[in-house]
Amino acid sequence: MTRNRPVLLALLVLGLLLAVLGTAGQAQAVGYRYWSFWDRESAGGGWVYATQGPSTARPSDGDVQGFRFSVSEDSKHSAKPRGESGFAAICAKTPAREGAKRVALVLDFGTAQDAPDGSTPPDPSPRTVCARVDEDATTADALAAVAKPLRYDTNALLCAIAGYPRTGCGEAVADDAGASQQPRAASEPEDANGDGGSGPSVGLVAGIAAVAALGAATLWQARRRRG
Repeated sequence: MTRNRPVLLALLVLGLLLAVLGTAGQAQAVGYRYWSFWDRESAGGGWVYATQGPSTARPSDGDVQGFRFSVSEDSKHSAKPRGESGFAAICAKTPAREGAKRVALVLDFGTAQDAPDGSTPPDPSPRTVCARVDEDATTADALAAVAKPLRYDTNALLCAIAGYPRTGCGEAVADDAGASQQPRAASEPEDANGDGGSGPSVGLVAGIAAVAALGAATLWQARRRRG
């Protein structure tokens, strides 16, 4: 048993190192708070992430498109608009007109957990609106017809629909291992020792130091026994 003690200590060091690195990865996980854009598949179908932005997408008469405000890492994990309303229900009171098209829009302002600090979603449930616009209009045109004020950033990223949120645009949100999410403006610098910054966190440095100390002790004891 005594001869195997260095091996056991080495395994302990390896386990601690993996635990430290795993914890650091969780603490630095980052998502973004933004409006995602969706297309609904043909009647009865579900939501699919749009392949174009609203300023270039040109929906057809009868299409259903959705927007959802939420915090997510990327399009694969983005929250879909809630509600099952289809074109017939949303545009029931908007008759067809020659030279125009009707686009059904689902505007989901998200949950209180998705909202920036100090903000509350204007509607707990999604809004459904029918936009009647010119035949060559884009989704952005349809939004402007029924959901002003809109806000865009200098890169044409959609930041706000119907004035929500009042500030911020696609800012990074640190998910500190399950702690409450705190927004950070994309241009706001972070302390190099803070979670999510360019430098290692204090916890990570301390953990690595502890693992290094254990490793040195293991090596010393192994050499001692060989001597």
